[in-house]
Parts: sequence; C-alpha cells; structure tokens
Amino acid sequence: MYKVFSIIAVFFVFIFIGACSKKSHPSGSATITPINGISSPAEVKKSNEVVEKKTVAKAKPKAVFPQVITVNDSAARRSVDGRYYYDVLGHRYWRNNKDGKYYLFNKSMYKDDAFKKPD
Repeated sequence: MYKVFSIIAVFFVFIFIGACSKKSHPSGSATITPINGISSPAEVKKSNEVVEKKTVAKAKPKAVFPQVITVNDSAARRSVDGRYYYDVLGHRYWRNNKDGKYYLFNKSMYKDDAFKKPD
C-alpha cells in the first residue's frame, strides 16, 4: 500500500521538475529590412501611431458640512451627561443651550458655557 503511494508521489515530483525546466524564453526582436526608406521599427511605429489623449482623473469634491444646523430635539440623541447631539455622516453637532441650534464640534466648545451640561 505504501509502495503505491510512494511511486505516485515520486511520479508527481518528476513531472513537477520536468515542467519547471521547460520554461520558454523568447528570442530577441526580429530584424526588419529597410523598405521604402524606412530603416528602423521605431520609425514604423511613429508613422502608424495614433495620438492618444491622456485622461486625468478628477478628485471627488469633499462634502461640505454647514457649521450650524437646526434639528428637532426628538431627532437628536442625548449624551450621558444630558447634552443633545446629532450625527451626520461622521460629523457631530452639539446643541447650543442658548439659541437651540446645533453647531459642528470644535475645541472651543469646552470653554463655552452655552455647550456645557444643562443644570
């Protein structure tokens, strides 16, 4: 039983080694004899070449988010400390307690009393 498996394994090893040694290597470029005054293949390519236009990929414009939005408080969520916030595509707006509008988050909100926890 083991003899049959070992013979099959050896057979596959020989096929694998034989297949690897039969890699084809392309020969050098063909030589072209001059015809009608054209002496090199580069000149043939230039005369038959069609002008290609390069396409420039335009970058997508970034979405512009307004600094201030008005949202119904029932649509907004409440944070753990009781402040209202509203998320739009990964941007968070916090409710200003003085005017009721929602402002895009920035670091100055930490110092502003209008964005602090309502008492």
